[in-house]
Amino acid sequence: MASPTAEIDPTLQDLTLEQLKIALIKQVQDRDQEPMSGKVKRVKQDLDPYFQALSCQNPYPTPEEQQPLVPGIWFSVWSTNPFQDIFPGRISEQSYQIFSQQGYYANIARYAPGSRVPVLKYLAERFLAYDFMIIQSFEIRDGQWLIENVAIKQALRWRQRPLDPQRAQAWFQKALDPLLKDPNPTPAATSPAPQDKRTAKQFEQISKARPQLEHLYIDPDFRLVKTQRDPKQRPSYTVAIRRNP
Repeated sequence: MASPTAEIDPTLQDLTLEQLKIALIKQVQDRDQEPMSGKVKRVKQDLDPYFQALSCQNPYPTPEEQQPLVPGIWFSVWSTNPFQDIFPGRISEQSYQIFSQQGYYANIARYAPGSRVPVLKYLAERFLAYDFMIIQSFEIRDGQWLIENVAIKQALRWRQRPLDPQRAQAWFQKALDPLLKDPNPTPAATSPAPQDKRTAKQFEQISKARPQLEHLYIDPDFRLVKTQRDPKQRPSYTVAIRRNP
């Protein structure tokens, strides 16, 4: 998190907090489908001043203050989280983070290969989509967010029926109910279907990871999140807005 005394880009100093959030959203709006390498480069070249400025004005700087704000459905406007693009064809407008009141949250995304290619879109809409969910536990300990991956869920569904917020919430709740009864699921509950070697390795890394999470900025309707799966890896950033079910 940036220090309150950190220097803010002079071009952003005169913006109000709302103007700053709007300016950042404009920077990333409709650019979530760009290649990951390009998005990572944009953080360094264009977005870091916005992250710094928002972090300096975070109205809820401590995890203890932030925790009551996170429950609900959040829509990822833009992210460099590698989990989201583990498969091709992610539909960004059907990607969510859903936080429960019981200390669990889900990263959910729908994938439909061909959905972004005009000549294939007609066919893609009439076939199956792949829905993928990572369930994580969260708690505040010693002034830090502690995150642990606890389950991976997946489903094949008809592409014509969108994974809207209500359906995403219902899917998460259905998966959450057994976890609340037994917080130590069997390996079968967390193992994905067989994949190629590269994807299988990514799954293994995801399941073993204990990501670090930091809210550079949060208010009731807007989050700027920094996550890091491993101290040796580059951090990921997510711009999210609240989505009502």
